[in-house]
Amino acid sequence: MNAIRSHRRTRLAALATAVLLTAGAAGSAAAATDNDSSGHPREAAALTGTAKLYRPAGDDITFTFDAHLAAKDNMDPRKATGTFHFSHYTKTWGASADVKVDCLVTGGKVAVVTGIVTRADGVASPAVGKRVGVTVHDLGRHDRLGYSWAAVGAPGEGEPLPCTSSAPFEKIKAGSGDWKVLPWVPEYPQSNE
Repeated sequence: MNAIRSHRRTRLAALATAVLLTAGAAGSAAAATDNDSSGHPREAAALTGTAKLYRPAGDDITFTFDAHLAAKDNMDPRKATGTFHFSHYTKTWGASADVKVDCLVTGGKVAVVTGIVTRADGVASPAVGKRVGVTVHDLGRHDRLGYSWAAVGAPGEGEPLPCTSSAPFEKIKAGSGDWKVLPWVPEYPQSNE
């Protein structure tokens, strides 16, 4: 009887090992073929698109993103590249700014991007040379957005650290555009435990 139980345990252990090895090989194959349409490795993370914020008073507030983290820089979000632009216009005043990306982290459908303001006008002018941050939650036609200056008043005030911003509290204006978040998948080293 003990010999039969021992044989069953050995067969179950061998079967479990085979299942684990097959799953591991399939996971490695999937990671190896995670390419874009041209066959190159998929970029590590991205935030792209243009949309306007909803404001009942009629303010025209637009954010445009073209931020990317290359596959080769997967474990260093501070090597992100690209730009983003924002503008805010009312009937009596306006301001806009261009930003060079210095950090991008995405998780699921949420992205946090920061960068240094390279050009600004209007009330945003004092932000030139300072870091600003934006958070986007990609919810399809109901995206949300937050910005680092939400609690301090103007871009460049209360300068954030790289890849930090506020919660995405603003709503997108219906039909005004869309933002797309490409989720980041960090490659952590395997443990020897």
